[in-house]
Amino acid sequence: MKAVILAAGYGTRLQRDVEADSSGQFAHLSGIAKPLLPVGHRALISHWVHALTASGCVDCIYVVGRLGAVTCLQLAVKHFNIEDHIMVIGGDTLFKEDFSLTQVQQRFYEVQAVDEDSCLLLSYQCKDDETSKYGILEVDSNLRVLCMKEKPHPSETKSRRACPCFYMLSKRCLSLLDAFLQEKKDASIEEKDAPGNFVSWLIHRKPVYVHQISGRFDVGNLPSYTECDLYFREKLQDVESYMV
Repeated sequence: MKAVILAAGYGTRLQRDVEADSSGQFAHLSGIAKPLLPVGHRALISHWVHALTASGCVDCIYVVGRLGAVTCLQLAVKHFNIEDHIMVIGGDTLFKEDFSLTQVQQRFYEVQAVDEDSCLLLSYQCKDDETSKYGILEVDSNLRVLCMKEKPHPSETKSRRACPCFYMLSKRCLSLLDAFLQEKKDASIEEKDAPGNFVSWLIHRKPVYVHQISGRFDVGNLPSYTECDLYFREKLQDVESYMV
């Protein structure tokens, strides 16, 4: 299995907050891309590299950015001739301590045993007033995804399953990246750029399942970043086994 970390996130809201901060306390964050933000005693992306290496879940880690998430993923597949399952990771995302790469991979292989086309997403319960911020997954009794609703009003879905940017894609589905981008070649950047758009499209073509986690850390603005950084500095129980 290969890991592809999508590292194009620049953090516009966070940078705006840093520039507006008059204390100078956060001046060292100016101009830093989100994956390189210091979180605890490591850069955000370094938490992933450490966990991926320590868990032994993948044999290669690729870091890509700047072309748009789906195009970057397609580039990695073609340039490195990837013919293996892929773990797609948002480079600006970190999860709560119950998240385990080993457990997620085990769940992926369980759904693969039923159908080799199967892919896996993560989900966590969001609050009623947060559905309009995220892609929301609707699933059946077997935890197979029926659809993803993009930022729906709470009244538009009974589900509260938010879907973060972490996907495990079957090697048998990688050719669909080309099909998706070909179909969307005349679409707006927003419609073909976000990885969630590809996942939403994939759900109607291949079996996609969910693995439940408790939540993620949001580093969208300065208050949420400082809260996350403080947690990793003072509350994280075991840095070395985090996410392994």
